[in-house]
Amino acid sequence: MPPKEPPLIGLTGTNGSGKGEAAAFFIKNGFTYYSLSDLIRDELRKNGKPVTRNNLIRKGNSLREKYGPDILARKIMEKVQGKSVIDSIRNPQEVKYLKKQKNFTLLAVDAPPYVRYKRVQNRGRDESASSFQEFLQKEKQEMGPQKRAQRLQECIKRADHLIINDGSLEDLYHKLEKFL
Repeated sequence: MPPKEPPLIGLTGTNGSGKGEAAAFFIKNGFTYYSLSDLIRDELRKNGKPVTRNNLIRKGNSLREKYGPDILARKIMEKVQGKSVIDSIRNPQEVKYLKKQKNFTLLAVDAPPYVRYKRVQNRGRDESASSFQEFLQKEKQEMGPQKRAQRLQECIKRADHLIINDGSLEDLYHKLEKFL
């Protein structure tokens, strides 16, 4: 019998839902971490642009427009080796491409909007949203219908599993242990 392919877990979900904490859990459990957003951050740095949420969204959408909506997934798969977790999946074409990979499972993480807003405020990054209303407007952009843009809601709908992260970090880890 041929050896089983190592697990490949993709993470999608809304801003502040806990995808980073989920990724940290998988890393602690022997997974190698990759992020589609890191590819975009590298591009921004190469072009001398600040790494802000608005710039990440614009650059990611620009790359999808120029090279196809699954470009980030194709690029990351050039790097992936072994038991891995891939973070920041935001376009259905990325999902479609990754689901063709052996032993791939897409996990969506979500939480109520106000819980996520408070988490985002506490992490101290440039999130391009200084109020709850701006946070909701930015999120609406990320759910947009443009084929080559971010379409988080569609990605969440295509997930193999959904975890609602509305409790403590310990609660999230318990849910992730059950998922594994």
